[in-house]
Amino acid sequence: MFPTASPSIYQAPKCFVTYGTMGHVETNQKPHKGKPWTAIRALDFIHKVDLILPSEVFGTVREKITRTHQQPCYFKVAMALGDILEGDFFSEYVKRGNILMLSEGKRTTGNLFTLREGILNMYFDKETYERAGLVGKPYGAKGARGLKPRWIVSFDLRSPIMFRGKKGFDRLIYACKNVFNHQMTWLFCNIGESTPSPDPLQKHFPTRFSSAPGVVQDIVALHGPLNISTEIMNNVDGPGLEDAATECYEWLSLIRLGSPRIESRDNVDPYLSRYQVPGEAEREIVLCKMSWQGFISSSWLHQLLMETFVACPSAAWFAMSATCFSQSVPGSSDEVVILRPLTAEGKYIMWETKSLE
Repeated sequence: MFPTASPSIYQAPKCFVTYGTMGHVETNQKPHKGKPWTAIRALDFIHKVDLILPSEVFGTVREKITRTHQQPCYFKVAMALGDILEGDFFSEYVKRGNILMLSEGKRTTGNLFTLREGILNMYFDKETYERAGLVGKPYGAKGARGLKPRWIVSFDLRSPIMFRGKKGFDRLIYACKNVFNHQMTWLFCNIGESTPSPDPLQKHFPTRFSSAPGVVQDIVALHGPLNISTEIMNNVDGPGLEDAATECYEWLSLIRLGSPRIESRDNVDPYLSRYQVPGEAEREIVLCKMSWQGFISSSWLHQLLMETFVACPSAAWFAMSATCFSQSVPGSSDEVVILRPLTAEGKYIMWETKSLE
């Protein structure tokens, strides 16, 4: 007999598709309301950004982006959790500033600490949770949580009651001194408008990184689907929309992966892959791709998307994707893909992949 799989508290990711209309975009007026902007701002810790463009507009868009948009910058630093909660680092970066921090670890095993918009989230196993003596809640799907329950504890460090002398904050300081007193590797990104002087981060000897864009040009591919037909939208054809959106998403994903399945010269054995490019599969198209990889904030991506909309000619299409760090099951992470379709001015298609846990 086959062995029974161990119970799991985690659920498979789900993908949500949006086909909508976007208003006029100007770089001096940042849009924040409505999709796709709210979906972009909801991303927490972005690991990779891809921008796919037709070759005829790539040069113009690339020049404008590199001239007006700075490369994302981040740091790798070794710190204990208590170092974040004391001194100038706490007052300048956490209370007044705007930073992102992501520790080593996973939500599913061991301990993981994240800091975003002043919210400190801590993911523990049962033993660590009991030793810390903090108040949290079970983490994972409701009901039976499997053989290894997990817990999450959250603190709003920007709250006016988060300072020494208050019971909740003193408990956190106690846990830092007695349980979380070892150094961990963190990724740090300052997304505030300025850097404190002197910089409290420098005493921890951080290593600075910047994400220069990687460029792949002259990708010759079979022309895939780049729009949803008006017939599907007029008839409110749900299954038809699902099929068309899946075909388009799959084609864009293969371009991002650099797969030879989209090439006209591809002759892979059908036993290994039966994929065929849908749509105008007999016509070739030349594409270019720009990629940024590192520790990237959603505000940087928000600005990049705005500048791409402005720089790209209205008659041209482009696709932009953002993939977050996997904080749980390997290969499972939040992702947003936005396509400005061909021959559909003012429209957009967006795929939101969410790793439900």
